[in-house]
Amino acid sequence: MRFNLTEQRLGRRGFVAAAGALAAMPVLASCGSGRAEAREVGNFRISKTEAQWRRQLTRNEYYILREAGTERAYSSPLNDEKRPGTFVCKGCDNRLYASAHKYDSGTGWPSFWRAIDGGAVGTSVDYKIGYPRTEVHCADCGGHLGHIFGDGPRPTGKRHCINGLALKFIPA
Repeated sequence: MRFNLTEQRLGRRGFVAAAGALAAMPVLASCGSGRAEAREVGNFRISKTEAQWRRQLTRNEYYILREAGTERAYSSPLNDEKRPGTFVCKGCDNRLYASAHKYDSGTGWPSFWRAIDGGAVGTSVDYKIGYPRTEVHCADCGGHLGHIFGDGPRPTGKRHCINGLALKFIPA
């Protein structure tokens, strides 16, 4: 079997590992870039300075809504909320999700099979963990809510996996 000089110095395993790392560089370089772009080009009805958001939101709410963070699974009381009502954005009170569209996905986050209407939320591509996901944000203020996955129930087949700290529940 013939090897080139690079393979001889690294060994087969080392060469394969180096080639894999090199191939992964474009993906890793894009991590986190989608969120910044979405916020910069977003034209939201409600716009506040960073200082205004920090005064309005708790530290954890700011982390979720403005820095695209994620709360721990099963940490939100809204995961178990079953009363009729509406879930609104914690940042701007935009009506986002109806309790009629909520279901128990078993993931530990409040989950919905659709937004309250077509204009309540927006989406963008998020590369934060190295591969593309559909991020969902409030259409009025741009606050990060969570992600949409294609493993939800009928009729949409979508799962809006939402951070409870991004929401406020208003009973009917």
